Amino acid sequence: MDFLYSLLANLNYTAVFILMTVESTVIPFPSEVVVPPAAYRAADGSLNVVLVVLVATLGADMGAIINYAAGYFLGRPVIYRFANSKLGRLCLLNQEKIEKSEKYFNDHGLVATITGRLVPGIRQLISVPAGLAKMNFWKFLLYTTIGAGAWNVILAALGWYLHAFVPASQLQASIDAYSSELKIVILALVGLAVVFFLFKRLRRQRPA
Repeated sequence: MDFLYSLLANLNYTAVFILMTVESTVIPFPSEVVVPPAAYRAADGSLNVVLVVLVATLGADMGAIINYAAGYFLGRPVIYRFANSKLGRLCLLNQEKIEKSEKYFNDHGLVATITGRLVPGIRQLISVPAGLAKMNFWKFLLYTTIGAGAWNVILAALGWYLHAFVPASQLQASIDAYSSELKIVILALVGLAVVFFLFKRLRRQRPA
């Protein structure tokens, strides 16, 4: 944790990549404390906001690939055993959370790898059921990149926006204060994504 906090205190592109990789695995670490502060620094010229979003998304992809590989190669018994272990509990995991992510994936199909990246409590774990289901890797990576990219754009926009009137010492408190607005944006994006994929499915089925 000291290493992670050191990275947070010295945010650069490498730190953003490492922290977002960690955030996308089963280790509990919120992206809200990484991307908005990095975008905040970009607003004063210390970083480039486009590169912040790109690097954050690549880091999220890397963490998601680790989870996908765990589900793909280890299988359900090992994953559930880990979730119920002491180490799993240290990572704030349990069987119920894995089951919840599996249900979300099964209910929403491939689109879950996009929308799941935007849903709190599902975001970090949605890659595990994708691996368990042996989802095509390149589709998984594409959909994960879209979902993670959308989430990082939202967070970066928030950090950039707050730079105009929030001092650095109050940044995290302001991000927390905007959490309800973030949830509304997230729900709207998830809804749009679901409607889009349902529309595509209906169009595909129409000739039949």
